[in-house]
Amino acid sequence: MAETYDFPSDLLAGQEELHQVRAELLALLKRLPWSVEPLDGFSDDHGWRKVERPASPGWTPDEQAEVEKLRQRERELAVFVTCHRFWSEVPPAGKVDARMSVKHAGETAAQPPS
Repeated sequence: MAETYDFPSDLLAGQEELHQVRAELLALLKRLPWSVEPLDGFSDDHGWRKVERPASPGWTPDEQAEVEKLRQRERELAVFVTCHRFWSEVPPAGKVDARMSVKHAGETAAQPPS
């Protein structure tokens, strides 16, 4: 059985916010046109599968700013989580297990008991 860890609350909060920011960024990118700059559509059936894209109007300056803001916050949180002082207390052999545990800490708390 995997070891349980007593993660600091700020590390857990940072990891949870990182999950939220990544989900928000992914949802935004799925809504936006496929190209940042306006481009014509294309169809290519010379590869191993056919690829088609409609014309892209590009992203508005507000959309570009929102993506950049989320990406910046994602970088800040990733650095905070990976460089947290807690990791210096974990023995080298247990760091991968501990990192996986903190990534999924919110999932186990949110699931109802079976």
